[in-house]
Amino acid sequence: VDIFVSFFSLVLLSPLIIYFYIAIKFDSKGPVIFKQERIGLHGKSFEMLKFRTMQVNAEKGTPKLSSSNDERITNMGRFMRKYRFDEIPQFINVIWGDMSIVGPRPERKFYIDQIIQDAPYYCLLYRIRPGLTSWGPIKIGYSDTLEKMIERLNYDIVYMENMNLLTDMKIILSTLEIIFGGKGV
Repeated sequence: VDIFVSFFSLVLLSPLIIYFYIAIKFDSKGPVIFKQERIGLHGKSFEMLKFRTMQVNAEKGTPKLSSSNDERITNMGRFMRKYRFDEIPQFINVIWGDMSIVGPRPERKFYIDQIIQDAPYYCLLYRIRPGLTSWGPIKIGYSDTLEKMIERLNYDIVYMENMNLLTDMKIILSTLEIIFGGKGV
């Protein structure tokens, strides 16, 4: 189902994908697709794809969390984040088997190492494939602090313990409400 939905979504969204490709190219210098190492199923790393929303080399050295007023975000990036359009390329990650449509958001190892100090149960998330959407981002939004990341983790643990098709449908509908309402940031 994940692969079918992802393929169908990419086909359906292809006009938007082309539009964003051109808009990102005109908005700022650099690649259109941003690749970032994330940790997924069984603690294995993979490259998560996103449309680039920040200036090139926005994160030299130590990783930094982003917030809605982050000066590194491009003009086009602000728009894409508001409607979560920057996440569209992750349907490719789903097709490749790195992610699911619904599941805990994958995180960077740098932050996982910090989260585990306060919440050692983070590693429980390695039991399931990470997702494009979950209760965590719906309830918390973008996590700009470690505290919010831990709060998001708690929603993801609850999801993992109660996974079922009905819950997945509720999460997808809530995500669509965020997208169409422009509540992504």
